[in-house]
Parts: sequence; structure tokens; C-alpha cells
Amino acid sequence: MKTNDIRITLPASKSMSNRWLMINHVTGGHFRINKLSTSNDTRLMRDLLTQIETKSSNVYYCDNAGSVARFLMPLLSITPGNHVLTGDERLRQRPMAPLIDALRSMGFRIECTENEGFLPVYIHGGVPNKRTVSVDPLLSSQFVSSLLLIAPCLAEGISLTMTQRPTSRPYIEMTCDALRQAGIEVRRSSNGRTYYVQPFTGKPKPATISIERDWSSASYFYTMALLRPDLRIRLLGLQLDSCQGDSATDAFFRQLGVTSTEVRSPYRAAGRSVTLNGGGILPKTLQFNCLDCPDLVPTFAVAAAAVKVKTTLKGVSNIALKESDRMQAISDELMRMGGKITASGEEMTIHPATLNPVEPVRTYNDHRIAMAFAPLQLIFPNLQIENPGVVSKSFPEFWEQFDQVLQNKL
Repeated sequence: MKTNDIRITLPASKSMSNRWLMINHVTGGHFRINKLSTSNDTRLMRDLLTQIETKSSNVYYCDNAGSVARFLMPLLSITPGNHVLTGDERLRQRPMAPLIDALRSMGFRIECTENEGFLPVYIHGGVPNKRTVSVDPLLSSQFVSSLLLIAPCLAEGISLTMTQRPTSRPYIEMTCDALRQAGIEVRRSSNGRTYYVQPFTGKPKPATISIERDWSSASYFYTMALLRPDLRIRLLGLQLDSCQGDSATDAFFRQLGVTSTEVRSPYRAAGRSVTLNGGGILPKTLQFNCLDCPDLVPTFAVAAAAVKVKTTLKGVSNIALKESDRMQAISDELMRMGGKITASGEEMTIHPATLNPVEPVRTYNDHRIAMAFAPLQLIFPNLQIENPGVVSKSFPEFWEQFDQVLQNKL
């Protein structure tokens, strides 16, 4: 390792953390989870699972955490008693209908108390009358994962068929891998549309689970390596052979001349890291399908705009349904800076244009918008990011780690 490597500590994956918290809950808490995410979403998941266990309240407030709400809805459906599941204004606008419909088809009683298909919902906990279910995963793969995660608690397990090609399929496979690691049998049909999860029987052997470092968080440092090719950034604990869908970051930035090299310490079994080097040849045009990694769209769009590479991002329609309308947020903020974007249906194209700083960059209370635009401070030192604390949803230490790059004077 060169002495001028900038060593970045990434957070643990909140996607993996929240899945393991759920698995630990449904299997009786036999697993010890190391390196659990410190994100607000994971803290919230942990606290709400404790609330279920202690029965301290029957109102479960999920703030603006879509994955937490979607994971808890099936779990509360099999938890005896009556429950209210709700969240903040934005979460109450995010789609829940495919999951609600799937649960109702299994015999669960769920009432939408304001608008049909949206939170808040009133849930009558009970036992399903069927184990087969169909679900539309187009808007979110979390509808599938949430149902698979309660399967070990069902007397006959679950047979789940997806009615369409899912968004973010790697995150469904992440769920299946975690269940298998916990000793639960999971199979997938030959056509890839149906998952079979067996009930949990017996008692698992206590085990220690180590959570991978987060690829979503790593993506912002790839933009920094792109914009500062004179620096070499080392992402501690990250691994290239990851089950996380957002490891697609590597493939995208490779096309922009950023190389990733995995380094393993000869002294520690878990001593992995990934070193980034920018400065490669930029293409004239670039196309990338983001259907399996929609959370990366803000990162990719800002990076492409910064280096003036015409870039078409496909499979982006559902980003309007995230913590903010990310399609609108990205377009508005880049165009305020002089960028040019066209978007229609499943595609967004970033056209070459000269960017200029604006004050401040609006973040729409969305952690990924804040972190995607932050690397532009490397070329616009006085650029301000509105509501910087919003990053705590997934990466509370982001600004501390970013400052190591921002203050480097090599």
C-alpha cells in the first residue's frame, strides 16, 4: 500500500443488517451479528423488533424507512394482536399495494385506514389459510423479500411466484442466501419465477454472522476517484465478489476509467479492501442498465454529468418512488447547475454540458441525493449541500470520511 492511500471506512450494509435482524427474530435469536450497520434505518428496525417482542405499543412508526415498513408488514401479520403500521408523510405516499394484496390473498386481514394501497394500515395478526402467494415485484423487490423472511414461521413454509420480472433481483437473492446460511431450505424454480421456502424446524446452531461493508456507500467514493485521479482511495473491508446488487458500481465506473483492485492482508483473514484509481480514458457515450441497482442512479447521473460523458441509464422508472422522487430531484438539481437531462419512461439520458455551482444543492430529505452530489465539492469547493444530516439514514459517518478526500492536498 502506498503511503498516500486515503483509507475510507465504509458502513456495514444496512440491507444485509436488516435481513439478519429479521432472521434472528423469526428463528429465536440464535445468531450473533457482527458489524451491524449503524444507519438510522437499522437502528429503527432493531428498535421496532424489540417493540414487537416487548409489546410496549401496538403502533409501529417507520419514519421514512420503506424497507423497514415492508419487512414489518408481513411480520406483524403473523404476530398475534392488532397493530398499526405507519410512517412519515413521504412513506405514506410510497406504494404498498402489491404487498397488501399478497398478504390478503393468504388470508391475512389488513385495512388501509386512509388511502387504499398505502400506509397507515391496521393489521389483525393471525394465521394464514394458504401457503401459496403471487406478488408483483416491479415496484420493489422488498415485497418479495419481506414475504420470504416470514416463511420460516409458517407451518408449511411458503411458495411465492413473481408475476413480473423484479426490480433489484440481487436483493431477493441476498435474502435467500441469508436464509440458507441460517439453515433454512430455499429453492427457486427452473424459470426463476417461484421461490419455495421451508418452515424452520429444530434449533439452529449458534453462529456469528459478519455483515459485509456497504456497496451503496462505496459508490460515492468511486465518483471521488473519478474526479480526483491524482488520489488513490482505499475502501477498507469492501469485497468485489459481493452478493450486493450495488456492487454494479464497479462495472459502471470501470467504463469511466476507474479501476478497482482488491487487496487482501496476509496477516488477517478478513483483511480485504478495494483500492480505486481514476484517470482512465473516458468514453464518448455510455449505456448502463440500472434495473438491478436503482439506488445507484443518482450517483451515476452526477458522475456522468461531472465528466461530460453522454450517458443513458435504463431501468430507472421506479426511482420516482424512493425517499424522494429521485428522477425529478436529479433532473432539477443538475439542470439548476447547467446540466442537460432528458427522461422518458424507463430511461434517463445525461447529455454533455458544463456544470456551474448553485447554492445550495437541494436534497429533498433524501440521503442518496445528498451523497451523490457531495463529490462535486471536489471541483466546486464552495458548493453547499442542504440538510447534510440526512445522510444518517444510511451512512452517519459520511461527511467525516468524505473530509479525508476533500482535505487531501497531495
